[in-house]
Amino acid sequence: MSSLHKSRIADFQDVLKEPTIALEKLRELSFSGIPCEGGLRCLCWKILLNYLPLERASWTSILAKQRELYSQFLREMIIQPGIAKANMGVSREDVTFEDHPLNPNPDSRWNTYFRDNEVLLQIDKDVRRLCPDISFFQRATEYPCLLILDPQNEFETLRKRVEQTTLKSQTVARNRSGVTNMSSPHKLSASSSPNEYEVLPNGCEAHWEVVERILFIYAKLNPGIAYVQGMNEIVGPLYYTFATDPNSEWKEHAEADTFFCFTNLMAEIRDNFIKSLDDSQCGITYKMEKVYSTLKDKDVELYLKLQEQNIKPQFFAFRWLTLLLSQEFLLPDVIRIWDSLFADDSRFDFLLLVCCAMLILIREQLLEGDFTINMRLLQDYPITDVCQILQKATELQDSK
Repeated sequence: MSSLHKSRIADFQDVLKEPTIALEKLRELSFSGIPCEGGLRCLCWKILLNYLPLERASWTSILAKQRELYSQFLREMIIQPGIAKANMGVSREDVTFEDHPLNPNPDSRWNTYFRDNEVLLQIDKDVRRLCPDISFFQRATEYPCLLILDPQNEFETLRKRVEQTTLKSQTVARNRSGVTNMSSPHKLSASSSPNEYEVLPNGCEAHWEVVERILFIYAKLNPGIAYVQGMNEIVGPLYYTFATDPNSEWKEHAEADTFFCFTNLMAEIRDNFIKSLDDSQCGITYKMEKVYSTLKDKDVELYLKLQEQNIKPQFFAFRWLTLLLSQEFLLPDVIRIWDSLFADDSRFDFLLLVCCAMLILIREQLLEGDFTINMRLLQDYPITDVCQILQKATELQDSK
């Protein structure tokens, strides 16, 4: 470890040990990248995403309260529906007169259960292929959810619920991508993995199952948006970061902490996933056009070339912006980009600059290429040095 890196770690530790965290100083340090040693990144992200307050003295009580609240969500939205489903089939009278699987009443418990299944099947389909370039999400977690995997009660897990349903997940896909594929050719094809649907022994669960639970509970608590394909790519890096925390006490609660940080992050970007808002000033279409207007201001020659070839931002920037670049780079690089995004006071304005920087850094190739070559470049971005991209974005920001 270099002396410079040790000095950076010490700077973070100095800021984080203060009774009241100096947010601007923390943002300034985090913008240039957060060290992973000592769980610094996990802690900084929780502060930057407004999960932890600036007053250190309140951390213990707030964490305990939020983690207990998440346990309550598990009881109400996963454990209780499973018990109710089992009980609904016990009494013939209940099935015949009170409620039954064919009851058309929208308030029917069975009706709710089946609607939830549709959402669950899409989530299940997406999380099983999360980050296929690494094996982490297929491996067993050290901290399975004992509340659900209670051997005394044999509660229905989401995995069992998926196995028991007869609905076809392809009939319930909710893809927000329009003309663009949500999955990047840069990523490996999950369908080629023989272990994609491998089931772990009883009492164990894979990391993807934890992510599935987080997304399902989010969908239940936010029926207006529920689950849209691509949210799995947002929660994945968050969960990975918290679940690999060197602090075992914090790692044990990675699921609950990820849920609340994901919820806070989605509060800022959820408009990207709501189709009815696409053409509003807070919608994804406006943001894609902002990438091009920024490019026009910074590099008019490149802008005119893309316009001449009728390469619309929808063809590539939709995925870049909606998924916070999580499909364009490998996971460690995504995490580094997110350090800067989370640290920037107007982080999603900075994301627009990052996208603009990505275009400018391959300007020579784009200026020489035809439509087909350029589309391939933009769909499978060639530069892997994210520090170079972030440096260029910072230069664009400073030149405003």
